[in-house]
Amino acid sequence: MKTHLLRYFVALAEERHFGRAAQRLSITQPPLSVALKTLEQDLGAVLMERDAKQVTLTPAGEAFLQEARKVLNQMQRAAEVVRGVAQGAQGRLNIGITGTMIYRQVPEYCRHFQTTRPLVQVCLHETATHDQLQAITDGQLDAGFLNISHAPDLLETLHIGDEPLVCCMPAGHALAGQARIDLQLLRDETFVMFARDVAPANYDNVISCLHHAGIHPNTTHAARQWLTVAALVSAGQGVALVPRCVERAGIAGVTYAPLQGVTVATPAYLAWRRDHTSPLLQAFVRSVQQQVAAHPGAAAENAHD
Repeated sequence: MKTHLLRYFVALAEERHFGRAAQRLSITQPPLSVALKTLEQDLGAVLMERDAKQVTLTPAGEAFLQEARKVLNQMQRAAEVVRGVAQGAQGRLNIGITGTMIYRQVPEYCRHFQTTRPLVQVCLHETATHDQLQAITDGQLDAGFLNISHAPDLLETLHIGDEPLVCCMPAGHALAGQARIDLQLLRDETFVMFARDVAPANYDNVISCLHHAGIHPNTTHAARQWLTVAALVSAGQGVALVPRCVERAGIAGVTYAPLQGVTVATPAYLAWRRDHTSPLLQAFVRSVQQQVAAHPGAAAENAHD
């Protein structure tokens, strides 16, 4: 059944007059009469009765009017959804995050984007860096906030900032309370490390920092999240070098101190497939880029809050 037949019927049913309905539709009366006849033949029912003065709906016509309106409204809604998605104003984004990205402005980036596009759903999925890279490559995630030193050729990236490493130690540690920690003082400590297979960049940053100080760490644990690293430190399992934003997690039983003379930092990026060019994703990337440019270093500053 053609859409224009439904539109013609609804207009005629609402106007109850062929002349007014034709004028409303910007057509002449004969096509309107043909449309009504076609509908009645297709449906096998009389929809309208007319005399010289007016058009009257039959019971079948009254029932069909309700259904025709539903169909036309649904088609209009479908068209609006399609236009919204095509323009990047409507739809759903599945975005990956690592655990500490919660403390690096990422929720603010997403919240800002949704205030400008209230019909968009931004769904965050906590996923380790290694798994995010695979999920983005496979198309299971539209993009991801992760820790990498370099991205595969298939991906585009946006650098959103670096977090300096700090020393995380039990609250009762002998060095607790010092303004800055000299790494040499940690030479004989047991270190809780980040698992390299989860995020090589995180592991390599810490190892690079320690090796530069001539320390080959004694390690007993390899955690898959920075928050787990801090929790193990809280449980007395050693000390650790972690991004400063971990302090914002508020884990009890640990204290943090900057490292003396250390400039190594953990990078954070937004990554997405190079060939993923949907208007909605591109709008999200632009929004994050604008937020990063407008608030440079915000993640690092908030780590002190």
